[in-house]
Amino acid sequence: MAIEAQGLEIQIGARTLLHPTDFHVSKGDKIGLVGRNGAGKTTLTRVITGEMLPAGGKVRVSGKLGYLPQDTHADDPNQTALDRMMSARDIAAIISRMRKAEREMTDPDPDVMTKAMNRYDKAMQDFDKAGGYAAQSEAYTMAESLGLPQEVMNQPLGTLSGGQRRRVELARILFSDADTMILDEPTNHLDADSIEWLRGYLKRYEGGFLVISHSTELLDEVVNKVWHLDAQRGQIDMYSLGWKAYLHQRAVDEERRRREREVAEKKAERLMKQGIRLHAKATKAVAAQNMMRRAERLLAETSEAQKKEKVADIRFPEPAPCGRTPIQAKDISKAYGSNIVFAGINLAIDKGSRVVILGYNGAGKTTTLRLLAHIEDPDTGVVEYGHGCKVGYFAQEHDTLDLNATVLENLQHVAPELDNTQARSILGSFLFSGDDAFKPAGVLSGGEKTRLAL
Repeated sequence: MAIEAQGLEIQIGARTLLHPTDFHVSKGDKIGLVGRNGAGKTTLTRVITGEMLPAGGKVRVSGKLGYLPQDTHADDPNQTALDRMMSARDIAAIISRMRKAEREMTDPDPDVMTKAMNRYDKAMQDFDKAGGYAAQSEAYTMAESLGLPQEVMNQPLGTLSGGQRRRVELARILFSDADTMILDEPTNHLDADSIEWLRGYLKRYEGGFLVISHSTELLDEVVNKVWHLDAQRGQIDMYSLGWKAYLHQRAVDEERRRREREVAEKKAERLMKQGIRLHAKATKAVAAQNMMRRAERLLAETSEAQKKEKVADIRFPEPAPCGRTPIQAKDISKAYGSNIVFAGINLAIDKGSRVVILGYNGAGKTTTLRLLAHIEDPDTGVVEYGHGCKVGYFAQEHDTLDLNATVLENLQHVAPELDNTQARSILGSFLFSGDDAFKPAGVLSGGEKTRLAL
């Protein structure tokens, strides 16, 4: 078995995300991990990969494990995207040895030059063993399938957008020839063609994988098992079924739990009434207490089945009055170095319009939104707002959040006119209740950050 967990228990503060659980991921297991936002899906993957320690139990991983986290960061912003991808097979380190030896081969000292030539020959042998130029060609082809053309792959990571860097990491994991993969939202920042390619790749993949995804199309096409992380019970319900069969069986299980709850409530009510009657007789006091305790246990054991998962209550407020044309762009151009995103663009968004921006990965969709939101300035031209226009901007990388500030402070930064009660009420609509308001935004899950940004 590639991944085996025994008695695995996960806690965050006083909250138990997962009670002691056993599970395994073997070759050929294609598992979809699902559950509501904040249930602990990403935390579970971090424990499996060793990024976090469990509260109890252990995880054993055999073979090569590839892990795509939800948030990716460039360790070395000067490293090219291609070198980052090649490092999954240790080829980047070999190339580095070759380059160093090449430089030292020009040294005027004969001894230094001779040793450098020997090191170069050894590095070339290792390069050939690792697949060399064939591997590089394979990397370029795979990256292209994920919307990363060759010119992007030759750029330093620090010059790429957040979406491009995440696609580089996905390409790196797929390129690594891992025995088992853990993929946290792999379709983020992929266009339709790239998602279709990824579905095909995962269907052909012979190892095991655990994937977190909100894409039901991906889950329907690629998984043969579904694990549902139940946030209420702190348990994983494991189904050896495809996606559609899982949905049907889960509905059957929920109905069974509802009936069990009704039976338990009626039984508990009878026990409680008997206990109250017996309690009136001094000689039966102990029996009465035992009955009432049994009734409470019955209710406690089934109470979680009664709870329904909450959903956010999103109500857009009535916008303030503004002019007929809230946003206009006049002759705007934007380039990053030699990469011209667009030039000489004119557009107007009229009041009441609902506009979608479509385009290939890297075409400039996010750049367009950032220009319209005044997050960035165009190189030429101007973006003008009409009278009374107020713009709200939702960023794909949660860029609008202050990760060091609390949930409550993040809301108050953008709406200082709200008092604490009003702010807490709005947060409650987005499922942030109680002490959630005082959590730093940086500790939230990806789904929770999305709710906070909204």
